[in-house]
Amino acid sequence: MMDRLTEMEAFATVVDQGGFTDAAKKMGISKSAVSKHVSSLEARLGARLLNRTTRRVSPTEIGLAYYDRARRVLNDAGEADALVTSMQSAPSGLLRISVATDFGVNHLSPVLGEFLQEFSDITVNMVLNNRYVELISEGFDMAIRVGEMEDSSLRARKIAETTRRMVGSPGYFEKFGRPQRIDDLNHHKLLHYSSQASGNVWKLPAASGEVRQVRTAGWLSVNDGQSLLNAAIAGLGIAYLPSFLYSDALTQGLVEDAIPDLPLDRQGIYAVYPPGRFTQPKVRAFIDFLVNAFADKGPDNW
Repeated sequence: MMDRLTEMEAFATVVDQGGFTDAAKKMGISKSAVSKHVSSLEARLGARLLNRTTRRVSPTEIGLAYYDRARRVLNDAGEADALVTSMQSAPSGLLRISVATDFGVNHLSPVLGEFLQEFSDITVNMVLNNRYVELISEGFDMAIRVGEMEDSSLRARKIAETTRRMVGSPGYFEKFGRPQRIDDLNHHKLLHYSSQASGNVWKLPAASGEVRQVRTAGWLSVNDGQSLLNAAIAGLGIAYLPSFLYSDALTQGLVEDAIPDLPLDRQGIYAVYPPGRFTQPKVRAFIDFLVNAFADKGPDNW
C-alpha cells in the first residue's frame, strides 16, 4: 500500500509541477526516483498516464481521470495524518465563543475560571450577544445555542437540556387573573424577546400534543432574558423563559407557572461549531469540559 501511495504521489506531483525535475524538487528525491515511481505505476495499471516530450509533460485522458481520484486519495491520507497529529497535540491558542447573554452571564462565566486553569495554553474571548452570529464569516470557533438547530451545515453537540415555561408574578395573576388555556393568552399582557427570528410568536405545546402558535405584539419586548424575568417579577406580564433563567425565581415564589397543566417545552443547549474532517483541540477540549460541567443539570435543575 505504501508503494502505491508513493507512486500515486509521484505521478500527481509531476502533473502539479508540469515535469519530473520540479516534481523531484517538490518531493525531495531524485528525478530518476520520480521517473521510476511513475513508470512502475503505469506498468501496474497497464496504461500510459503521461505524454512525455522534450519540452513538457502532460497527462493523457486516462491520466487526467486517474489524477482526479489520486489527488482525493492523497488529500484524504494527508488529512488522516493531520487528524492524528491534531488529536495528540495539546489544546492551545485563542478560543473565540459566541453565547447568548443570559446563559453566558449566569452559567458559562462561573465555570470559565476552572477551564482556564485546566488548559493554561488556551485564551478565551467570549462575546455575549443575543443575535444569531455567522460563525465562519464572523471569526468564531464555536457558539452556545438553545433550542432547535436552524443551520444544518454546522456540527452540534448537546451539552445540557432546559425547559421553557410561561411565568408571571403572583401579583400579576391576582390583578389580571390566571389563564386557563392557551387561547386566554390573547387577553393577557405578554413579554417577548425582541431578537427572536420568528418575531413575537410563542410556539407552545398544548395538552393534546399539538404545537400551538400565539402571535401578539406583546406589552414589552426586550432583547435580554434576564430583563424579561425582572419584568415578570415586577408584575408587568407573562414571560416565556428557559429554566436556567426562571428556576431560582420559581423556587423563591417570585413567579408562578402561568398554565400549570400544559406540557413543558424541552429544549437542548448545544455547542455548535463549523463542519470539518476533525475538530480543533481547543474546541474539543472546551466542549468536553462543558459536558462534564453541566452533567448534573437536568431540564429544571439549574
